[in-house]
Amino acid sequence: MNSRKSVGLFLLVGVLWGVPYLFIKIAVAEFSTPMVVFSRVLIGALILLPIAIKQGAIAPAKKYWKLIVVYAILEMVGPWYLITTAEKSITSGLAGLLIATVPIWATLLASASGDTTVWHSKRLFGLVIGFIGVFALVGVDTLRGATDLAGVLMVLLSAFLYAFATNMISTKAPEVPGIAVSGISMAITAVIFAVPAALTFPTQTPSLKATSSLIGLGAICTAAAFYYFFKLLAQVGSARASVVTYINTAVAIGLGVILIDEPLTLGIFIGFPLVLIGSYLASKKIKIG
Repeated sequence: MNSRKSVGLFLLVGVLWGVPYLFIKIAVAEFSTPMVVFSRVLIGALILLPIAIKQGAIAPAKKYWKLIVVYAILEMVGPWYLITTAEKSITSGLAGLLIATVPIWATLLASASGDTTVWHSKRLFGLVIGFIGVFALVGVDTLRGATDLAGVLMVLLSAFLYAFATNMISTKAPEVPGIAVSGISMAITAVIFAVPAALTFPTQTPSLKATSSLIGLGAICTAAAFYYFFKLLAQVGSARASVVTYINTAVAIGLGVILIDEPLTLGIFIGFPLVLIGSYLASKKIKIG
């Protein structure tokens, strides 16, 4: 990542993917979970699909439509419903930190697919450290009554689904442009949540703060974040781009503390460095021979 442009993209994506947890926390206080997810993906699809069409990226995706439906369910329908629901009971910073376990789950999935380098001492040490961090997050704050275990488990499941979906689509359809896969997946997710969103439409006019957060979640943290992430991928590759996780985690925690007075709990103090260090080591490429 040598050029200023690449570094700029890296920092931009880190911020864009650190902000959604704050927007979700604000929006879900006045909108239902289905309404938050539906609005997010509808806005994202309306922005990304025209770009994908203009780039000629839709045609290569057509023959993989069944796979993309499964991807949409695993990458967006499930995780975005679970994360949004979880943020009714846990802080936005904690949600962002738990999502940083994606590289750990991805490493375990790579092992299941036959990647023996996963069990190299350095990567194995990373897995152990990462899971100690997760247990610290879950155990310390739950025992102290500072967080909700069900919410934590929802976000951890979301992180696993993220890792599984990404592994699946990159393995079975590596040639399909990411912007097409994401745009189509958002459209599919919007269709799935359309009726639940309509049935839970607010009966009172939401505040400007909640409405702005909902729009920002779709336009900035979904459409723009995915668009610029694909640009970053093209410049630096997937291995380096994945490190953006560590920036968005810090952004998510910082915004929660600064803007909506979320607490920095003992569990976060202990778990934050352990999860990030563990994720970094677990996902580090090892050269054999």
